[in-house]
Amino acid sequence: MFGNWKRLLTVGLLSLALAGCKIIPGGGQPPVVTPGPSQGPEENVLPTDDGRHRVALLVPLSGSNGEAGQSIANATTMALLDTNASNLRITTYDTATGAGTAAAQAIRDGNKLILGPLLGTDVTAVLAQARPASVPLISFSNDTSVAAQDVFVMGVMPEQSITRTVDYAMGHGSKRFAAIVPNGEYGRRAEIALSGRISAMGGTLVATERYDRGNTSIISAAERLKARGGFDTVLIADGVRLSAMAAGALKDAGTALPRLVGTELWSGDDDLARAASLRGSWYSAVSDGRYRQFVTSYEARFGNKPYRIATLGYDSVLLTLRIARDWQPGRAFPTSQLLDDGGFLGIDGPFRFRRGGVAERAMEVRQVGNGSVSVVDPAPTRF
Repeated sequence: MFGNWKRLLTVGLLSLALAGCKIIPGGGQPPVVTPGPSQGPEENVLPTDDGRHRVALLVPLSGSNGEAGQSIANATTMALLDTNASNLRITTYDTATGAGTAAAQAIRDGNKLILGPLLGTDVTAVLAQARPASVPLISFSNDTSVAAQDVFVMGVMPEQSITRTVDYAMGHGSKRFAAIVPNGEYGRRAEIALSGRISAMGGTLVATERYDRGNTSIISAAERLKARGGFDTVLIADGVRLSAMAAGALKDAGTALPRLVGTELWSGDDDLARAASLRGSWYSAVSDGRYRQFVTSYEARFGNKPYRIATLGYDSVLLTLRIARDWQPGRAFPTSQLLDDGGFLGIDGPFRFRRGGVAERAMEVRQVGNGSVSVVDPAPTRF
């Protein structure tokens, strides 16, 4: 995905093991984090460093997504420090000034792996520079359409969140579903995921209402759906604020039905526990167990809270370190090693890349209570 993930819809040390194996530091020297050529006076030249893997981080460091990109960059620095990784040189390039330009410079600088870009809309421009050089991408986007044999999509997918929640709901009596989804790509993906999973599990999708984001039309959609009736469970595919508005229009005071379910967009939003109309609702997200420790460490180092999506930067470094144990500096990145069915363990829990290049994640199911959110079905600890 989102919490702060939703801003990007298209937008203590941490001792973590990957796939049950401890990360072995590359030596006693400090990690190297190099600003991209566009950010400092030492234009267009990186020092010779044949003993380290050159890895490019492509994120926006300016513009509307600059704060989120900087949060990811900070997280990659944390990962290098926490693991004492001396075998990586990570150079950061600002995609806000042009994703293609940033990628071209990264390739000229000799980077053999690109972490990023953040936005799915930037992948095409980056890939145009990276693919001829046989440099793969591990993107922070959740846009599955850009996944390929050399583009690995690491973001949290709404489809996986919806599938997990539908399975749980149907295991607890839900049979007839309805949906309120926004017009646009996110709503389309949410509706397809819901419909496909309900059909596969033997349930029924009774009705779907759509609305335009950015105004109160979600309330009208909820009222139209309520008038149609015939369902026991409703998916509201939006963030907490709009979902709470729709829920208020759907439910009569004092009634338990319909059961409401949400998406990963609810994760990390502090207002969720205070949303009375959403009490009793379910949604699925990656586990926050390790994230709390990550936040504490991040705040101590950088003086502010990270964006929720920053964990992808941290985990991408852990993933790279895992592969680096069998990756010779200067050689092409061995993408086949990303396709490990056993998966990897990061701050957000277990994940693995499937053959199509999309990350599959273990998710937990949460329930909204009165002033709190609790885990009602924990995420699997392994695949």
